[in-house]
Amino acid sequence: MKPYHFENQFSSQLLDATVNHPNIQIGKFSYYSGYHHKHDFVECARYLHNKRKDVDKLIIGSYCSIGSGAIFMMAGNQGHNTQWLSTFPFYFQANIFKDSKNGFEKAGNTIIGNDVWIGSEAMINSGITIGDGAIIAARAVVVKDVGAYEVVGGNPAVFIKSRFENKEVEQLLTMKWWNWKEEKIKKCMPLICSTSIDKLFKYWNENKKDLF
Repeated sequence: MKPYHFENQFSSQLLDATVNHPNIQIGKFSYYSGYHHKHDFVECARYLHNKRKDVDKLIIGSYCSIGSGAIFMMAGNQGHNTQWLSTFPFYFQANIFKDSKNGFEKAGNTIIGNDVWIGSEAMINSGITIGDGAIIAARAVVVKDVGAYEVVGGNPAVFIKSRFENKEVEQLLTMKWWNWKEEKIKKCMPLICSTSIDKLFKYWNENKKDLF
């Protein structure tokens, strides 16, 4: 699959236009920057079945930036039941271990919010929810949910800071600019590409009937 190019600065794949996988849902303008690993985004979703519909899904919002080599670990516990005496998935070698049981458990959908930046080679575990506006540091291993506009990093990933004050986060989550009409977003580029959350919120208050 030929990647899209953003002004020849780096090779990127615009996901809503190129990913055709029944268990991956992607919003508008989210992209995968595979400049280093040189593979299609679908390879980032590990163990995600493409022929069954009754499996956990990978759901990604709009305006997300996903770094090269990011990994989304799907398929729940992959048959490794940690409550049993052994975590070995005997069931998948049932021709040898005929009395084995299937230890597979679903983890739930993996949900990435809107305007999320996921750094290169970060790993997101099954069933994780990452809130709008969050930042996942490069090579972070995310094993629990991440709140909106939080920055996390490390292995396992821990909270580093909030990007904004609580009031500003509330304003951003109320406005949901990523759901606005594209022409309205274009009109607000000077505000969106700035630190003026209050000014954008004022614009939203004055124009919210026409934004969606």
